[in-house]
Amino acid sequence: MSDSIAQVDGAVAARAAYVHIPFCRRRCPYCDFAVVDLSASSPSIQRYADAVAAEIDMEPAWAPLHAVNFGGGTPSALTPGQLESLIRSLSNRFGLVDGAEVSIEANPEDWTPEYAASLREIGINRVSLGVQSFDDDVLGVLGRSHTAEQGRQAVRAAQASGFETASLDLIFGTPGESLESWQRTVEVACELGPEHLSAYALTVERGTELSRAVASGAPGPDDDDQADKYEWLAAVAADRYDHYEVSNWATAANYCRYNLTTWAQGEYVAFGLGAHGHRDGERRRNVRRLDSYLDKIDKGERPEAGREKLDRWAREKERVFLGLRRRAGVAAGEAGGVFLESEPGMRFVAAGVVSLQGGRLVVANPLLTDAVAREVLALEPPKQ
Repeated sequence: MSDSIAQVDGAVAARAAYVHIPFCRRRCPYCDFAVVDLSASSPSIQRYADAVAAEIDMEPAWAPLHAVNFGGGTPSALTPGQLESLIRSLSNRFGLVDGAEVSIEANPEDWTPEYAASLREIGINRVSLGVQSFDDDVLGVLGRSHTAEQGRQAVRAAQASGFETASLDLIFGTPGESLESWQRTVEVACELGPEHLSAYALTVERGTELSRAVASGAPGPDDDDQADKYEWLAAVAADRYDHYEVSNWATAANYCRYNLTTWAQGEYVAFGLGAHGHRDGERRRNVRRLDSYLDKIDKGERPEAGREKLDRWAREKERVFLGLRRRAGVAAGEAGGVFLESEPGMRFVAAGVVSLQGGRLVVANPLLTDAVAREVLALEPPKQ
């Protein structure tokens, strides 16, 4: 088994935790996450951190964690002391394995050398910087608060502070972004030399400011333009990184363990506003309103909005659906076998889009992953 496949398969047995920090200075026009206006909520940050610690204590004991991810929102809105307290809560409740990945998402405007050094001191060893673009005009359209130069400085500060992994998040296909602009962004990103790179096509999510603008006649993302930009990135990044998932590239030792766990249908607990977890074969999601979340915690209740227990066939289809995003593919198993015998599956195989390699389903062209995955989700269970 190759090292890359071993990393993917090893994530099935990994255990992880996600902590959602919802506070943002402003909501980006494309964002549909559970976020809270920081300017109106500053007095609530410490109360929220205390509530998350209380929620962690409500979770039944578990084995030690291999990965912890602070996502948002803007986790870098918290002080190092507040983050350290939450890490301590997780460690006290579950434990952390030696060398556990402890990751934080951060905005460049928050990322000073002093802040970076403080996070390293409390045990955070991976940072994912929401740079999105190195073009100031594109950043303006995306509603970002930082400049291209602040993005560069943030990467350098992370590298100078000794983080094991510095990752850049990029967005491509913003209306008005030229191919030349995107090429410059990719070139700058690669020159900075982060260990990990994520890139996502701008998507119009229902209910967002961007969706309302597009509905009113503003230009939206163009599929062909986004495909061209994705292929440019993939070609340039191939000389520097492993393309280990549709939207993610990394040097060999720096695959994101938390993300690998979720893509491998592994188990992870989740805390905070709108957080989604998966444990003991059951999916759980939290409420998305801050007042409701705090009220439930104050009453000593789990802040849940719902739970879902998937049946065996639904879990098997989901396993393949999630695993197809990984460039190492996914063990075919029962659902993969049914897919290969289906009319859509045979059509994809004949076209060279999907192949079976060592018992694993592999999608040759990442741009067609969603099309294949949709057919997997539509599969009916085999007749007994």
